[in-house]
Amino acid sequence: MKTNQNVSPSVFRADAWLPFRGHVNAGYEILKYIPFTIPVADIIRQHHERIDGNGYPLGLKGPEITPEAKILAFADVVESMTTHRPYRPALGITAALEEIMRGIETKYDGEVAKNLNRMIKEKNYQLPD
Repeated sequence: MKTNQNVSPSVFRADAWLPFRGHVNAGYEILKYIPFTIPVADIIRQHHERIDGNGYPLGLKGPEITPEAKILAFADVVESMTTHRPYRPALGITAALEEIMRGIETKYDGEVAKNLNRMIKEKNYQLPD
């Protein structure tokens, strides 16, 4: 897919994000036949689902989302916000944790968010470079 990587995502039309959203299903398709001891393919497919059902690709809500996918969603947000993107500089761990805490019980699982937030802050967890 060819894109202008210097364009901020805020200028995309809503339907322009559809090709980007395909990565969750592509990951699922690649992994679904590998016999892992946990449902890795489902975890990958669900990591953009949101607690309130406004995620993708399946529109799952709360308990329908695997606990592992809820953890991966947290990690994905932290990784995304703390690393440089072609359209913006890294925003840092503080901004990432603030985003997650604002989204508790709508976007992100409260128990997961609070525990991982505590791990990062109280245990002084450092992200690898």
